[in-house]
Amino acid sequence: MSKDLINKILITLGFILLYRLLAYVPVPGVNIDVVKEFFDSNANNALGLVNMFSGNAVERLSIISLGIMPYITASIIMELLAATFPALGKMKKERDGMQKYMQIIRYTTIVITLIQSIGVSMGLNSLTGQSGQSAISIDMNTFIFVSSISMLTGTMLLMWIGEQITQKGIGNGISLIIFAGIVSAIPSAIGGTIDLVNNGQMNFLTVIAIIVIILATVGAIIYVELGERRVPVSYSRKVMMQNQNKRVMNYIPIKVNLAGVIPAIFASAILMFPATVLQGSQNEYLLVIADYLSPSSYTFNVFMFLFVVFFAFFYASITFNAKDISENLKKQGGFIPGVRPGASTAEFLNETASRLTFWGALYLGAISTVPWLIVKGMGVPFYFGGVAVLIVVQVAIDTMRKIEAQQYTNKYQTLSAVGL
Repeated sequence: MSKDLINKILITLGFILLYRLLAYVPVPGVNIDVVKEFFDSNANNALGLVNMFSGNAVERLSIISLGIMPYITASIIMELLAATFPALGKMKKERDGMQKYMQIIRYTTIVITLIQSIGVSMGLNSLTGQSGQSAISIDMNTFIFVSSISMLTGTMLLMWIGEQITQKGIGNGISLIIFAGIVSAIPSAIGGTIDLVNNGQMNFLTVIAIIVIILATVGAIIYVELGERRVPVSYSRKVMMQNQNKRVMNYIPIKVNLAGVIPAIFASAILMFPATVLQGSQNEYLLVIADYLSPSSYTFNVFMFLFVVFFAFFYASITFNAKDISENLKKQGGFIPGVRPGASTAEFLNETASRLTFWGALYLGAISTVPWLIVKGMGVPFYFGGVAVLIVVQVAIDTMRKIEAQQYTNKYQTLSAVGL
């Protein structure tokens, strides 16, 4: 392993450690015991899911309680606008325009974070513990100002950490932050399961069944994520002679799941937002809606399936540009056997990608909901969803691929230097 790769891995681990330390920095003026008591009683609804994605930062009311979700929400809004308005989509493709595009996302993130932080702060005003203690220990107006600034700072720090990991470390920074938050909750989940078995609330055979479900889910994810359709490509004799000392790829790899982990993250972000806001309401009608949107409800999982499928198609259409691939192939003197270069090649690639995306979208939707349905049918007294497993496994696979690619790059540079 090269020194450069080791440095990137250490940088990544260092920023993840910083993220975990921020999870223990509470917002000033909060009675943490009251907040934790509240979250312990809401572990099976949307608040519990939000807490899991934040790495238990929400139950401590940390400055990063809102996590990276405001940034993801802003990204969703901008992706939808870019797909709707051609001018914005063109800006995203240009080098200088991409910087402006990212700047708009950052400003939108600030607005969303302020709205959410003010809403959370006002909701805490009515929160009291079992002994009658208030969740806020300072003046209400002062608390709203201090907590809003604190949470905004925390979210901006997370956004910065994510960008630094992407640029200087290994892997996608935003995905790794979510990955670290979910993984950090595993020890407490194992401890809670052991307590349930010891207290007689869960049968040991049920635990074995859950482990089997988790292993089957992980196996299915790995199998599909490594699956791809390799479209054969031929090159003219002239091109092959010119590149005889170079490796010319003779196929176009099209993954079954072109969208990756993004659809599950987007769907979770959209569904958790209204469910979290409605959870603290005192209105009985809004509470009924909150129950329907609880992660432990069938309604939530139906919406989860539909949103995941939608975003799988939407994001795949953005990431896979058949027209650009066709044009690049034509410039390189390559062609797909039996398919005319140009528009016909683009149409063929689009049809192939659409068929794969159909099955990939169904796979993502099933992984996001089926494990929960099985566990629900077993009568397990806590929430378990495939989304968390999906994110953890996909991010792990993606990071390992990037480490492997970095190793190949370093070997190539070393061989080139020796050749010179």
